[in-house]
Amino acid sequence: MTPSPRPLLAGVFVFWSVPTAASDARSIPYHVPVLSAAVQAWAEGSRRAVDATLGGGGHAAILRGLGAQVLGIDRDPDAIAAARQRLGTDAVEYLEASFAAPAALAAVAEFHPDRILLDLGVSSHQIDTAERGFTFRPGAPLDMRMGSQESGAGSRGFTARDVLNTWPTARLIALFSNYADERRARALAKEIVRRRLNAPFAISDDFVNAIRAVLGPRSGPPDFARLFQALRIAVNQEIDSLVAALPALRDALVPGGRLGVITYHSGEDRIVKNEFRDWARDCICPPKQPICTCRGRALGRVLTKKPILPESGESAVNPRARSAQFRVFEKAAPGDV
Repeated sequence: MTPSPRPLLAGVFVFWSVPTAASDARSIPYHVPVLSAAVQAWAEGSRRAVDATLGGGGHAAILRGLGAQVLGIDRDPDAIAAARQRLGTDAVEYLEASFAAPAALAAVAEFHPDRILLDLGVSSHQIDTAERGFTFRPGAPLDMRMGSQESGAGSRGFTARDVLNTWPTARLIALFSNYADERRARALAKEIVRRRLNAPFAISDDFVNAIRAVLGPRSGPPDFARLFQALRIAVNQEIDSLVAALPALRDALVPGGRLGVITYHSGEDRIVKNEFRDWARDCICPPKQPICTCRGRALGRVLTKKPILPESGESAVNPRARSAQFRVFEKAAPGDV
């Protein structure tokens, strides 16, 4: 018997959640789409939607199922191939690129979407493919590259090994402090520099051993996950890409369109929260200026006063969803005040 749906209230949305059996997760070979009920509520009424982080096509399947024409974008050729195998070409177009690449931003603008989705997490498929180096499992290469056709960070020529073996102490401190919220970032950076003088970092064990040397023998998977995530963010320039792309994606929306962003890290969420808040302000004058001179007009409104979080049931079925936060901005339409 199918469980009865129950409503979830979040901001101006009403979501209907149906408990998902663990067997459902196993039936999807690439990954289970995170916050699928929230994404479905956000996408209702869409006719032209962009999934700018396509992955295996889980969210794109939801968008197409609601009747939207979908443009799927991903920098990972494996993801494009998996999504194409799953979805085919009926009402779906594909583009292999980073969502922040000029070609991708131009394609999004030409598509005239009413919905744009960013899911900033790494997929389960990438984690489970050991040679991709996204995991701290023993013996995994320190790779973490998402793209294959790009230049610069995140391309075939720049890996997590390069970060650990070449970055100066100060840059490593900033990396682990800002992207892993690591209180002992300075000590860890110094330990990395000390160790690489004897032998270069090559596999996951090398980095795990450095972490344990600094954080102690009681350090474990949660610590490794935070610090490996920081490496991934650096390798793929994820923060820079997000900052550069958000305004362009907003501008590409048709009036009344919605931009939804799923984040997994406090730094990413802070950027999205602050951008959305600033876009929703009428006045953009400096805070200490007593009289408004900018004559500004809000670019839209934030539909999520607080981020939408996964239910405990979803996190149990799909551990990848545990730290997910979903925020939504709606672009102003003619006549909006």
